[in-house]
Amino acid sequence: MDICRFALLNSPLHLPPLTNLIRPPVLFQSFQTCPPKLTKFSHLPLLPQKPINHTRLLCTSSHTSSPSSSSMEAPPQGYRRNVGLCLINDSKKIFAASRLDIPTAWQMPQGGIDEAEDPRTAAMRELREETGVNSAEILAEVPYWLTYDFPPEVRAKLQQQWGSDWKGQAQKWFLLKFTGKDEEINLLGDGSEKPEFGEWSWMAAEQIIDLAVDFKKPVYKEVLAVFAPYLQ
Repeated sequence: MDICRFALLNSPLHLPPLTNLIRPPVLFQSFQTCPPKLTKFSHLPLLPQKPINHTRLLCTSSHTSSPSSSSMEAPPQGYRRNVGLCLINDSKKIFAASRLDIPTAWQMPQGGIDEAEDPRTAAMRELREETGVNSAEILAEVPYWLTYDFPPEVRAKLQQQWGSDWKGQAQKWFLLKFTGKDEEINLLGDGSEKPEFGEWSWMAAEQIIDLAVDFKKPVYKEVLAVFAPYLQ
């Protein structure tokens, strides 16, 4: 009997039970206005990937069929390199802010990657410049580039602003854990860049997608699907 029991327990057919992931309910919170403080520019139904360790998430090549993503070492030609920041608090809520130029558009922080700058370094720099936050640590990243195209009117506006004509942005997304107090958040940033945000709030994933501009929604859905294991 002991030999049979050992064979059964070590058989490939003896598999652990699967655990179903349950999406948390949407909890709408009242927006917090920062009177003396201002804000910067940016936006499930893919299967979440199992994190390999506490600092990185790996994704299968099945995502490459999506028009919003590409599994590659370098971003595609014609797209501006960019980082996206999914900052979460202890309650697994996500930081989002409204744009000063488009108050109805809410987004997660994001920003361009400087020449020869490492994306992880860019992520921490952009977080500090846009939100004033220094108390954060990177938990995971999407290890492939996600792209979105600018609508014609946005592309024309940014062409004048940047002096270069980009089709859109190729983003490397990072999940960060906020380890400070809410009082640290300052939409004036660190003073090195012009403020871009007017209000901020901790939101549920579904709420962020709903309030994002349309051309960013596909990227937001995929990012939050990949980070879903950390948002449960």
